[in-house]
Amino acid sequence: MAKAKQAKQAAKTVTIKLTKSPIGFNKYQATVVQGIGLRKINHSVTLADTPETRGMIFKVRHLVTVSE
Repeated sequence: MAKAKQAKQAAKTVTIKLTKSPIGFNKYQATVVQGIGLRKINHSVTLADTPETRGMIFKVRHLVTVSE
């Protein structure tokens, strides 16, 4: 049963798209955007939906859009 729960959690992903440039904002936010793996405007990445990823999204929520 534990393996089924882990597999279900591992299947959850979130797609993050950079919609606004981090230029002009705090340099820490630019570092977070780079840590997520976003490089250019309209670039999107798919990551596992973990508390760590959600925390990074929360820090730059005004620069990105998120889809499940």
